Amino acid sequence: MTTPVLQARGLVKRYGHVTAIDGADFDLLPGEVLAVIGDNGAGKSSLIKALTGAVAPDEGEIRLNGEPVRFGGPQDARAHGIETVYQDLAVAASMDIAANMFLGRELRRPGLLGSVFRALDRKRMREEAAAHMADLKIGLRSLTQAVETLSGGQRQAVAVARAVAWARSVVVMDEPTAALGVKESGQVLDLIRRVRDKGLPVVLISHNMPHVFEIADRIHVHRLGKRAALIKPGDYSMSEVVAIMTGALAVDGDTGGTVVADADAARAAGVRMS
Repeated sequence: MTTPVLQARGLVKRYGHVTAIDGADFDLLPGEVLAVIGDNGAGKSSLIKALTGAVAPDEGEIRLNGEPVRFGGPQDARAHGIETVYQDLAVAASMDIAANMFLGRELRRPGLLGSVFRALDRKRMREEAAAHMADLKIGLRSLTQAVETLSGGQRQAVAVARAVAWARSVVVMDEPTAALGVKESGQVLDLIRRVRDKGLPVVLISHNMPHVFEIADRIHVHRLGKRAALIKPGDYSMSEVVAIMTGALAVDGDTGGTVVADADAARAAGVRMS
């Protein structure tokens, strides 16, 4: 049996009387794109924050490559090779592309210039940034141009390239196509495929069901603070997955088929009732 790259069992996170994560499980396999979907308030953001060190779960266990881990914060998760591309991208708009690639991880000049005067090795950073961009087949006019001059899709590409450059285990992408047009969304989906083809597993948080069905190898459906289903997009229709997400349908653990949990909600989701 394949050991998951990132796994969680029985995660719980409470904020006072509110339970944001309620015994959630999670499994990310090597070299896959795992989409995480859920209605607003389902707790998927809290789950991802727990998996990336942004919040500490009250109960449960997280494993990375089969070994138990406990992240002390996002920096700790990054030190373990987990990189996140946030919805706001977290890029410095006025800085150039190469500087953004090494943001917080700047390379210093060798010798006294770097160790004493803290001089940056801009030439090496540009060379390494260019190599990372070429590796992912990202074409940009110049790495010395400011990020604020780029289109939305190009900015997303820079943020993804930065994450991939430093990730050793997992790349998490939060709504990477949310603010993009059709053409740029397609380019970002192609980029995600290239990341997967490099052997790096991707966790994709998205509300865009057509994109989820186009790119995901498996879908983690999150509902009411826990995993409601873990399915392959080819086994279910889009309307069935939406119905599972909203609680209209449930997945039978024995057969893998769906059972109606709420007939009216299932009809509203477009599920054909036999």
